[in-house]
Order: sequence, then C-alpha cells, then structure tokens
Amino acid sequence: MKQLPLILQPGWWLFEWRYWRRQTPWDTQITPPEVLAFLQNAPPGRALDLGCGTGTNAITLAERGWRVSAIDFSLQAIWAARKKARRRGLRIDFRLGDVADLGRFRGPFDYVLDIGCLFGLAPPARRDYAAGVKRLLAGGGTYMLYAWLPGIRRGRLRGISREQVLELFTPELHTQRIVVGEERGFGSAWYWFTRPAANQGAGSSAGW
Repeated sequence: MKQLPLILQPGWWLFEWRYWRRQTPWDTQITPPEVLAFLQNAPPGRALDLGCGTGTNAITLAERGWRVSAIDFSLQAIWAARKKARRRGLRIDFRLGDVADLGRFRGPFDYVLDIGCLFGLAPPARRDYAAGVKRLLAGGGTYMLYAWLPGIRRGRLRGISREQVLELFTPELHTQRIVVGEERGFGSAWYWFTRPAANQGAGSSAGW
C-alpha cells in the first residue's frame, strides 16, 4: 500500500511539536531490561531499530558491537539521535522515514526491535510494517516488540491485542515468548518472535 508523505500523516506535526517542546515522556533515555537481557546472550550482528526516537536503544546496540540501522518519522528525533551517536564516536545508519515502508532497507537483520511503535499505526500500515519485518528478519533472527494492549487512553481506544499481533506475524515467525505487564496503569506486553533457520520447519515453539 502506498504511504502518505510524512508531513501528511496523522500525528506527524504533533510529534514534531512535542519534540520541540521537549514533551516526550516516551523518550526515557533508558534501554529496557528486556533488551539488555537479550543482548547478554546474543552475539553481535545486524540490528534494525524501528521507531528509534532519539537513538537510545540503537546506541546501546552499537556500543555492544552491533551494526545498527534505525528509522523514525520524527525529523527532530533523528537529528538528536545522529548528534548523540557522533558524540560517542558511533556509526549508526539513522534514517528519517515510515516504518510501514521498509523497502529501502536490505536485510537480513539478526535482530529487529520495536518499543512502542507498531500499536500506533492504522491497520493497513500495520500489515505493511509486518510484511517488512518478515522480509528483513534473518533465519534464526529475533524480533522483539513492546506494545500497549487495547484500552482507553485520553478518551481514545489505543493499543493492539495479542491476537492481532499474532495474526500479523505468525506462522512465518515463531512465537517464542509473551510477557504481559503494565505501563503507568495500562496493560502492555512484550513479544519475542524468531524466524526459523533454513533447516527448521514452520510452527510455534515453546517459550523460554
């Protein structure tokens, strides 16, 4: 599906305004423990950070030896991310763009990470996003997703259900683990998916 230019997409100007006003509570500057736990046990490879914001997690990956590409639709976030990476002497491929249009990335990536991006997309964009992730993830690679569960926030229904997430990514990807929790009183979930290596069959595997 053809995507609208960034400046015409719903919410783009709002995000730019909030970055300009520094009203960005999602930008914690802290890499979550779930990601750090994964990195402790995974050898460095190629990583893709979807909805990278100001680059906190991309920088964490690069500092641990990963070759990182990252994308966000906020111009100010990408500027800040590039500046932070330069200060640390890191080479990270930060790109301004739409996570529902990943055609300009060439895989495979051993690790794909999304913290809070997918659930904010409209259903058609979610399908395009998922197709891009499934195309880019390497055999034996891991896709980690953090998303809000459905709920009313500021008068609007926000979030994505576990069933909707599984419908987007399985059976092409194996469901390795799902952990449900809360963020500021609202339901949320972490998902771990893997792509089977070439010599493995399709299906779902047990969690760890």
